[in-house]
Amino acid sequence: MSPDEALALLDRLLPTALNNLQEIVFCQVWMEKTYAEIADEYNYEHSYIRDVGFKLWNTISEALGEKVSKSNVKAILNRYARTQGKFNSANDSQINTSGKSVALEIEFPNGAVPLNSLFYIKRSPIENKTFTEVLKPGSLIRLKGPRQIGKTSLLMRILHHAKSHNLKVFSLSFHRADRAVFDNLDQFLRWFCANISYQLGIPSKLDEYWNNDIGSKVSCTIYLEEYLLKTLQAPLVIALDEVDLLFRFPQISSEFFSLLRSWHEDAKEIKTWQSVRWILVHATDVYVPLKLSQSPFNVGLSLCLPEFSLQQVQELIKRHQLCELIGATEMKKLMSLLEIIGYRPGLVRLALYHLSQGYTDINRLTAEAHTQSGIYSDRLRQLLAAINPDPDLKIALKKIVSTKTPVELSPLVAYRLESIGLIKLQGNSATIACELYRKFFAQCLEYC
Repeated sequence: MSPDEALALLDRLLPTALNNLQEIVFCQVWMEKTYAEIADEYNYEHSYIRDVGFKLWNTISEALGEKVSKSNVKAILNRYARTQGKFNSANDSQINTSGKSVALEIEFPNGAVPLNSLFYIKRSPIENKTFTEVLKPGSLIRLKGPRQIGKTSLLMRILHHAKSHNLKVFSLSFHRADRAVFDNLDQFLRWFCANISYQLGIPSKLDEYWNNDIGSKVSCTIYLEEYLLKTLQAPLVIALDEVDLLFRFPQISSEFFSLLRSWHEDAKEIKTWQSVRWILVHATDVYVPLKLSQSPFNVGLSLCLPEFSLQQVQELIKRHQLCELIGATEMKKLMSLLEIIGYRPGLVRLALYHLSQGYTDINRLTAEAHTQSGIYSDRLRQLLAAINPDPDLKIALKKIVSTKTPVELSPLVAYRLESIGLIKLQGNSATIACELYRKFFAQCLEYC
């Protein structure tokens, strides 16, 4: 029985559902991890994880009517599933028409990886660094990386860690804003403050604190400092996702980022601002011109999320149980495919999902990966649509896919292609992000 099957069984047995941490402890114990290993991986005290486990085994013991412990939980639940015949989860293994067993049903990899998912691969020491930093008064964390690299999944875990230490959390993704929000700075800052108030459950009093005579930035500062933070009376994490979207609006972004930097600097002297921790998440380097003393992108803890390593990819393959489903020859082909897609987390998980569910085989997946009929068709079409309106982007990308040596680009073109996730940059020299993109765009741009 897999951890997911065991959790489904517990959902039937227990009077109330397990919380996120209980599910994590249960699944990790099922995978034969020690309490110390669980505590280290999820940045909890060893004693706290032990207490969570002790209470969990007692709860399961009461439901089953026999003593359950960390050492015997797998044996007891497996025996219960066999003898009672009550375990009929949709996650049971199934047999396809060829008689070959196919993998257990797995969550579709769409967006951020859920907190309790077994398919989140920790990239130490990044998690531990961020977990420590977010608890520091006045701290600022910057997470950078291309799309589908795992930034939002990591952000969710940082915020979960902050909540577990009694910090309040405000999270905002700029792609959710109406286009009109970016028309002028005053409207943008009011929108920003209103969102914080709403998420934290604090009545909005913008009109009481907003004063046109002293300007939007001062009004915003007073609203946060004198009203919202004092009303909250607790440490607050402000997480801003997809920050690079603001780069498209230089008049807004230059003013807002300099203001954010001033708030961060105020934490050195003003106690109220020490209660704030900032997290900025972006896909590419800042493009808008900012003075060094006014930029929040040269302070705090900066982390660039990498692609998966070979070892992390192999671990994810094990968690999808593919070692049991495909032979050595197919495994070699799979590893070659994963190398072509650059070990990018989102692309890797999509391939493993389709293989583990029996929706395709490795030969078909490899042959169609770069085509509009393959599993990456949606992603490839999105990328094509992103560059299609701009001839400069298409011309630059055509040069990049036609050679394996770095191509020097203008700063604006380099910024835009990197923000889309199509290239890797070293200075202003660019290479294609992965061979999958090279194959696809070599065909699409052939007649540009």
